Amino acid sequence: MRKLISCEEAVKKIKSSSRIMVGGFGLVGCPLSLVDALVDSQIKDLEIISNNLGEPGKGLGVLVRQKRVKKAIGSYFTSNPEVVKAFQDKELEVELVPQGTMSEAIRAGGAGLGGFYTPVSVGTKIAENKEERILNGKKYVFQEPIKADFALIKAKKADTLGNLIYNKSARNFNPMMATAADIVIAEVDEIVETGQISPEEIVTPHLYVDFIVLSGGN
Repeated sequence: MRKLISCEEAVKKIKSSSRIMVGGFGLVGCPLSLVDALVDSQIKDLEIISNNLGEPGKGLGVLVRQKRVKKAIGSYFTSNPEVVKAFQDKELEVELVPQGTMSEAIRAGGAGLGGFYTPVSVGTKIAENKEERILNGKKYVFQEPIKADFALIKAKKADTLGNLIYNKSARNFNPMMATAADIVIAEVDEIVETGQISPEEIVTPHLYVDFIVLSGGN
């Protein structure tokens, strides 16, 4: 299977200063084996696009603790007090994007759209320096699409081609991220033969997936 590689091989494809999308909501749906491989590497100065940056000492939180994340783009960072402290100490740049807006911006990036107007965040600091427009008497702000060099995503199962299905709420941002990065690396719990996943079940077609790693794989 050409797409199946180890976590170590996957991480070797990533360079310092890369812009990386990482799936997950908290630690649910986060590709933790790939994140652990990042931790074991020497890669630094990363720009991470994720709903949050793990928990203290867990998941992406380890990279924050090691001061290897330069910028974070996401929605909910206060669950990890170490992210807050790193921001206050000016060790970490943070760009807040409302959760639904972030999801749609990633989808727009994957669809090749130039962005969209949303009423979310109008009148707040998040909207500062963004283009505003009145549409049908209502104020909107312009949101640019979000794309990345790499997407590290988590799925429940892949077939040998790389078609993916997800596990309930662990699906979260992963399918959108798979469309919006130059290189997509999917961590999966199980790999089956092509044809063992019904076409009606497939959420992420194999054409979006460049490489697959098994959870817990080295």
